[in-house]
Amino acid sequence: MTDHQIYKAFGLIVDSEIFLPELVKAHRETVIPHVVIKKSDLQQVWLEQGEENKYFVINHTSILFHMPEVAIFLIRNGNEILISPMEGAHEDHIRLYTLGTCMGAILMQRRILPLHGSAIVIDGEAYAIVGESGAGKSTLASAFLKRGYQLLSDDVIPVTINQEGQPVVTPAYPQQKLWMESLHEFGMTADSYRPIIDREMKFAIPVKDKFASDDVPLAGVIELSKTDDAHITMRPVQNLERFPLLFAHTYRNFFIAPAGLMDWHFKTTAQMVNKMKLFQLQRPMSRFTAHELTELILSAVRKEEKVL
Repeated sequence: MTDHQIYKAFGLIVDSEIFLPELVKAHRETVIPHVVIKKSDLQQVWLEQGEENKYFVINHTSILFHMPEVAIFLIRNGNEILISPMEGAHEDHIRLYTLGTCMGAILMQRRILPLHGSAIVIDGEAYAIVGESGAGKSTLASAFLKRGYQLLSDDVIPVTINQEGQPVVTPAYPQQKLWMESLHEFGMTADSYRPIIDREMKFAIPVKDKFASDDVPLAGVIELSKTDDAHITMRPVQNLERFPLLFAHTYRNFFIAPAGLMDWHFKTTAQMVNKMKLFQLQRPMSRFTAHELTELILSAVRKEEKVL
C-alpha cells in the first residue's frame, strides 16, 4: 500500500489510496476525480448488513461484498470504493477485485454498461469478444495485437451511447491477462511477466504500445465458446437472440436486478442491438486456433467471401 495516486481508467479519473500499477497515471494538478478509492474499516458494516453464506449485499445506491481472506468492499453512488483488507491479504488479490468487480459496479452505478470480455479495434471500430471464463477471449485478443491491432479492454468493457445513438467503447487500462499455455503459443516466456496472483499460472501482460487511448464506436460483439467438434463455426446472431446474449455477457449481471437497473439495462441494450453486428463463434478445444479465428473474424467484419 502507498499514498494516494491519481489514475485514468475506464474513462474516469480515479484517486486511489491503493497502488494500482496497471493503470495510467493522470496529472494531479489538473483533475477532479470521478472515483475515490480509500481504505476503511468495514467490519461493523458487514456484521450489520451481511448475511451468512452470502458474499454480496446489493441495493439501489451501494454494493457491499466480502471476499474471505481478501477484503470487504463497499461501492456506492458511482463515485466511491471503500476497502477493508483482511489481515495478511495479498495486494494482488485486493487489486484484482478493485479493478474487476468494484469498477464493474462503479460503471453500472454511473449507467455505463460493462460487458465482460476483451475489446479490440479493427479499422477504426471496436469489436467486443465475450464468452464464459476459459473461452479464450484474451488469447484471441492477443492474436489481434500480434498483428498490429489495438486493445481497448481485457476484462471490463465500458460501453456508453453517444449523442448520435451509437454505442461507444471507452478504453479501460493497458494490460492483458494470459494463461501460461497462451504465452507459449505466442512464443512468450513467463519469466518476463508478473503472475496476476502469486503462484497462479495467469500473467499480467502490459500492452501500452498497443493500447487505444480514445473512445471507439462499437461495431460488433462476438460470443466465443468452446466445442468438442473439430471445426470452427461462426454464425450471425439475429433479432431477439441478441438481448439475452448481451445480458449474459454483462459483467456481474447479477447486480442488475437488486440494484434497480433492469429498465436501464434493457433500454441501453435496445439502443445497441440494431447498431452493430453480433456473432457466435465456436472454437475446437483440440487445438490452438487463435490465428485461424483472427482470419475468420476479419473476413466476417469486412464481409469478405472467405471460408476456412
